Order: sequence, then C-alpha cells, then structure tokens
Amino acid sequence: MEWWSLSVLLLALALALGLRPWRMLAHGPLLTALLAVLLVLPWLWALPRLHAMPLQLPWSGACLVALVLGWPLAIPVFCAVAALSGLIAPAPWPALVDAAAWLGVVPATFSVLLGAALRRWLGTHPFVYILGRAFLGTVACVFAAGALAQWSGQRLAFVGGDVSLIGHWLMAWADGFVTGMAAAIFVAFKPQWLATWSDRLYLADK
Repeated sequence: MEWWSLSVLLLALALALGLRPWRMLAHGPLLTALLAVLLVLPWLWALPRLHAMPLQLPWSGACLVALVLGWPLAIPVFCAVAALSGLIAPAPWPALVDAAAWLGVVPATFSVLLGAALRRWLGTHPFVYILGRAFLGTVACVFAAGALAQWSGQRLAFVGGDVSLIGHWLMAWADGFVTGMAAAIFVAFKPQWLATWSDRLYLADK
C-alpha cells in the first residue's frame, strides 16, 4: 500500500462524513439498496482471492454504487465493503485499504465529476444519464482508476504491466455493461433506488 492510497481514502471519508450521508437513509428505498450492496459487493471484491486463476481481475461496481447511493454515502460504504471482503477472503489490511481506494473511492469520484460535466455540457436527458454516465462513463472512470492504480504501483497478480492494463480495460467494459443495464432498469422500474436520478430534472418537458 502506498501512503497516498490511505491519504486519498481518509480525505474522501472526511469529506463524505462532513456531508452527513446518514441523512439519506431516511429515504426508505435507499436502505434496501444499501443492504443489497453490502450483501453482494464484498463477494465480488473478494473473488480474486477466492480462486487461483492466472489473471485475477478485480470487479469494482463503484460507479453503480455511486449512482444508487450518491457519493457521500458510497464512500463509507466502500470502507465497509473492503472490510467485509477481508472477512470473506482474508487479506492484509494494506491490501484492503488499496481496494477501498482504487476499486471504490477513485472510480466513484471520477463518476461524480464526469456526471456533473455531462449535465453541464449535454443537458439533463435520460439518454445522457443511461448511456453517457452509467454505461460509457463507467467504462471511462473504472479504466482511468485502474490505470492510475497501475501507475501508482498496483499490479494484477502474476501478469506484466501491459497485460495488467488490458485486464483493467476489459473489466471496465464489463463494469460499464452491468452498470448501464442496471441504471436503465432502475430508471424504468425503480427510480427511487437511484439517489442521482430525479424525474423532475430528467423527465420534465422531455
């Protein structure tokens, strides 16, 4: 673990807690979404440590979590997910800190910044939200976080730098497909499960 991984995590956690994200849990459907995240995501983060495949590709899911819970609530959730993944598949705490930072905080933060830029430049349209932010935005943010992690010294086990970067690129597309599909389903059937979605903002006069 690099010290700046811990610094990024602590800074994001301080900013998120300063926004008092627990207030969002008064919105009942988000509590259901939070429980679903805590049940599923730790297994996905622990999966590379549960098997001995030559290319252990980590799954992020951070952009979907940020869309569902909002950035302030997602940050402490990533810390809990990393800790729970360590219970499922034991790992030294520096590795769990790295996971919380590079699989969670960094791509989720990129996603929020990209979402704000898309709203400013392309407007508030459901197509932009689903295709731009949820699908292609997730691909860009997850790959950028993976590339930045590799530049900082993080490597996938048993592979070289170029193959590791290709692995991050492939996983970014997988993450993007799942996030885009889930966002489309939630927009259509469960918009209350998306903290970043507003019918008034995205559907008014459309």
